Amino acid sequence: MNEPRMVVASIGVFIWLAGLYFTIHGLLYDMKLEFRYGMWALGIGIVTFVVALNPLAQRKSAKRDGST
Repeated sequence: MNEPRMVVASIGVFIWLAGLYFTIHGLLYDMKLEFRYGMWALGIGIVTFVVALNPLAQRKSAKRDGST
């Protein structure tokens, strides 16, 4: 049951890593668009990771399913 969440969380980590690369690259070579999109990817990746592995959501879904 937790496998889809793990897949989504790992995709979020890869988005975060790509955003980190583009952010650093944009800062080093003074590329404003690359920096801006890298920052957006950082934010999206972090939010995806946190939402996918939110322990409160897992606890609520277990109560909803009837298991403890």
